This record gives sequence, structure tokens and C-alpha cells, in this order.
Amino acid sequence: MAPGQRAPLMVVDGDSLAHRAFHGLPQTIRGGDGHPANMLVGFATMLASLWAAERPRTVLAAFDTLTEPTYRSGLFPGYQAGRAFPPELTAQLDRLPELVGAFGFPHARAAGYEADDFLAAAARAETARGGRTLVVTSDRDAFQLASETVTVLLPRRGVTELERVGPAEVRERYGVAPAQVPDFIALRGDPSDRLPGARGIGAVRAAAILTEHGSLEAVLAAGRFAAEAGALRAYLEIARLRADAPLPPLPDAEPDWAGAAALAGRWGLRRLAERLRQRA
Repeated sequence: MAPGQRAPLMVVDGDSLAHRAFHGLPQTIRGGDGHPANMLVGFATMLASLWAAERPRTVLAAFDTLTEPTYRSGLFPGYQAGRAFPPELTAQLDRLPELVGAFGFPHARAAGYEADDFLAAAARAETARGGRTLVVTSDRDAFQLASETVTVLLPRRGVTELERVGPAEVRERYGVAPAQVPDFIALRGDPSDRLPGARGIGAVRAAAILTEHGSLEAVLAAGRFAAEAGALRAYLEIARLRADAPLPPLPDAEPDWAGAAALAGRWGLRRLAERLRQRA
């Protein structure tokens, strides 16, 4: 960080990190209640590591609301179809906002919005304030946020390695500008979200089409994909992140290591509590 430069805001896709933690640590890790606590331990460790690596001004953790459908499902009923999570995962996921709060950091979760929407809203707000944002997620949809003031951090090996993605890296990966990423997803499709895209169009062809026309709407105006126009517009709306998601206050905050350690102790996670106490 340059002298005199304000520390960046860090916004974390909480669900993305939670899944990495759940699948990266064994379920033999148990809390005082005897239930699996691998996600809780992994998430806390990742959060601490991210803060130590980047020293942001604060960390906002954003979460999906799994029990509430979003407008995206209304646009395309097959959106994220077939996703099912074991109770060992969801039970821990529900406890993460309390864990984030114990660290002294804010979280965002609201019916009708996904975690990615809060990432977009926070990045836009921070840029408007003249600040910079670090977006931590494994979801490539967030590439549309990359700019001169917003850098996407892709976790590797837990979060011990972070790949930095800006506008140049988005162009290198996809062949389009960050602003064209939703159009690219609509044309190419997104298997992780069950979006089929345009028939017969892969990543290379989608990038070439957008290089020629600039946007999906311009492609449709040129008469291409006429039979699929309605569906493609729906996919585009699904792929766009909603920067109007409601945000909590985001004042500067140092980690409350003692508070996080105390919560870990109450949950019966003695080793985690000790590691956090050592940081304090």
C-alpha cells in the first residue's frame, strides 16, 4: 500500500469460503456439542489469514439466503437446479454470521439477494467513496466487478495463495472486458448455475461475437439468435450482479481476536480458540 493510501475494503463471498472450508477439512473436527465443526474452524482460519495478508480497513462477509428464492429462479426455473447440501454443511453455514460478528466484522444477508450481489453493492459504494475494494471469491461471475479500483482475489490452497484478477486478467481469460462478462456468460452458459447459454456457442465463439458486436443486445438487434432471444435476455439478467443489495454500515475495524476466541471457546473449539488468543 502506498504511503498515505487508505486501506482497501475487503468483501468476502462467505458461501464460497464456507464450501472451501467444509470440503477442505475433515468432518471429524467436532465442537463441544459433538456436531461437525470443520467449516467453522476452516472459515475462521481463512478469515484471519485473509486479514493478515491484506490488512484491509474492514471485512464484509456476504451470504446467500438458501431458504428464500431469488428473482433469478423466476427468470429461469432451472437456475441452480439440483443443488442439495447435507445438514452437516447447512447447520454450520447458519452459524457463520455470528462468527463473523465475533471478529468485529459486518455481514450481509437478505431475502432475494445472493452473496455476489452484496459484493457488487459494496464495491460500487467503496469506489464512489474514492476507495479500493478486494473481492474474495471463487465465483468467476465476480469478474464483471474488476476495475481500476476493484481487484478480484481467487483463493488457492485454502486461502494461502491468492490470484489477483483485474481488467487485464479478465481479458486474458475470457477475451472480453469486465463489463461484458454478463453478456459472455449469457452466450456461453454457466454449468455451475445450470444456465445453458446459446446453442452451439462456447467460450471462444462467445468472446468473438462480443468483440464484433459489443453486447448481447447488439447481437440480438443484428438478428442473431432470434429464436433464443428471450431466453438469452433472461440469462443476461441472471448473470448481472445487483449493486442495489442492502449493505450494513462499513466503518473501519480491526479484528476482535479476543471476541472471536471467546466464541470459539464457547463452541468447544479449543484449538481454534487458542490460536485466536495468540493473535490477540
